[in-house]
Amino acid sequence: MRILMLGWEFPPIISGGLGTACFGLTKALDRLGEHVYFVLPKPVDAGTSSHVTLLSPTAFSEPKTLRQIVRTQDIKPIVHEPGARAVSETVERMEIFTLPMALSGSYGSIDGPEQTTVRLRLEEIAKLEEDARKGDRQAAEKIETLRTIQHAEDLQEIQEIGGEHGEYGGDLIGDAWRYAKLAAALARRIEFDVIHAHDWLTYPAGIAAREVSGKPLVTHMHATEYDRSGENVNQRIADIERMGLHAADRIITVSKLTSDICVSRYDAEPGKIEIVYNGVDQDQSQPESGSKIESKDKIVLFLGRITMQKGPEYFIAAAKRVLECVPDVKFIVAGSGDMALRMIEMAAALGIGHKFTFTGFLRGKDVERVFKMADCYVMPSVSEPFGIAPLEAISHDVPVIISKQSGVAEVLTHALKVDFWDIDEMANKIAAVLKYPALSQTLRTHGDFELRGLTWDGAAARCVKVYADAIASQFDR
Repeated sequence: MRILMLGWEFPPIISGGLGTACFGLTKALDRLGEHVYFVLPKPVDAGTSSHVTLLSPTAFSEPKTLRQIVRTQDIKPIVHEPGARAVSETVERMEIFTLPMALSGSYGSIDGPEQTTVRLRLEEIAKLEEDARKGDRQAAEKIETLRTIQHAEDLQEIQEIGGEHGEYGGDLIGDAWRYAKLAAALARRIEFDVIHAHDWLTYPAGIAAREVSGKPLVTHMHATEYDRSGENVNQRIADIERMGLHAADRIITVSKLTSDICVSRYDAEPGKIEIVYNGVDQDQSQPESGSKIESKDKIVLFLGRITMQKGPEYFIAAAKRVLECVPDVKFIVAGSGDMALRMIEMAAALGIGHKFTFTGFLRGKDVERVFKMADCYVMPSVSEPFGIAPLEAISHDVPVIISKQSGVAEVLTHALKVDFWDIDEMANKIAAVLKYPALSQTLRTHGDFELRGLTWDGAAARCVKVYADAIASQFDR
């Protein structure tokens, strides 16, 4: 099966929770023998990955622009034929991207310049194809001419989009619409079976590729705007999420928690939703028993974005309680985000600043090193669609305490669970893990056993089934 996968992040270009998920999933799909075309909005070196075909604005070379084709009279045999004027007028009337994104009804409404163009109107070519099937040789030749011109325009479009993008950041919503134009241009040039779009930034692109190609669309919801922002949502982003869910042939969510939000907040059709839990790579080297860095202090780790969604303030408040009964503890906050400075100030105001280390964003070997240091990992998320970090912690032989308001709580039995707001109970559980070696060892042993059932290979196999269902649904339209 050939999958056109639309994602904003992909290591080593960009690292992050979503990037880690895309990387793990695509590696597993490759092991299953599926071929993934992974489309990135930023120009990248296609050689940065071996298990997917990375496509970006610089992944294509253009030997001839549309203007050069016309100037060198590559279409001269058609131009001088009777009816060539009609063909020329047809080309002029063709609107390469013409699906306005100010959609009404269940798709929501999105205002702004991004309303312009993401769908190819193929009525003219379809009529010619019908004539060609009836034996009209001239119609067949005209189709070839139109496709030659369209091919050149696609390449020109791809190059222009590459020039627009540059680096990530800034106007993300505008970038999402430019990415949609890129996806539409690529979808006309690549043979594939299904489209897989990850999170809201790629949903317009998924819809564009679906409209252009007629192939089924699977949208993957990793986190909703309500997870990220609570009730203070960015309505434009929420509208895009609604649009993506309603346009999809099938929907993948990372947990029942996320599935319920999609239904209650966006009126997504429950029958289209399949829950596919995230996994963790099992082939990486695991730490040897007793390999943790020795210290008289116990280490409690928070690793993730320092944002409202992740609940860092509850972690610091619980730390204050822990230190009242277990003084030899140090707390590491690994990550970055808009609440980082506020958390440093909060720790200082509580008089425990000297007990905290704020590392900033970590990646690669630094993540492994901080897990090796940890005696306990805490994920106090306010709303966590899934949560890969606890799986990574368990894979590094670290016992975990997780928020009940997380998707991963649905699949982990041997993890301590707590409401994010209950800082006293959170502190009690942290202290218990640090003070009672038998509890810590039990969590490690059984957690590792549980992890064997949560692999990217399993997630990929379930995704392949969703793809097959989406393809089969084409015949029901």
